[in-house]
Amino acid sequence: MPVKKGDKIKVDYEGTLEDGTVFDSSTHGDHSHPLEFEVGSGQLIKGFDEGVIGMEKGEEKTIKLESSEAYGDPKPELVKKFPREQLPKDQEPKEGMTLLIKSQDGNQLPAKITKVDDKEVTIDLNHPLASKTLNFKIKVIEISS
Repeated sequence: MPVKKGDKIKVDYEGTLEDGTVFDSSTHGDHSHPLEFEVGSGQLIKGFDEGVIGMEKGEEKTIKLESSEAYGDPKPELVKKFPREQLPKDQEPKEGMTLLIKSQDGNQLPAKITKVDDKEVTIDLNHPLASKTLNFKIKVIEISS
């Protein structure tokens, strides 16, 4: 039975950038277990969610997602300036550093420092993969409706 919207599935996957850099994998690193989700529920990026529809158990395929089907384009309003004194005192802010910032709903978001001067720090809250084309190799391990 092919995967359809509403099915709960488990997949193994590897995500790579255009240059071949692996940015996420269900078989290596921190997340080394299959990804389990409900198809079409919006839990995952749109292109991944739609890319598995019609796949069979055991099937493998590679999909290429433009940024519009993944994390979108960077939004200028997500680049914000903060007074230096609002940052943690235990480390010196530097360009290129990533901070974890708590959002209003309590989630932790990665934020990259893009500029530091005497008074302010500029922080980019866009997703690190915004504007990127992503490639995923996906294998369906389990399907349950």
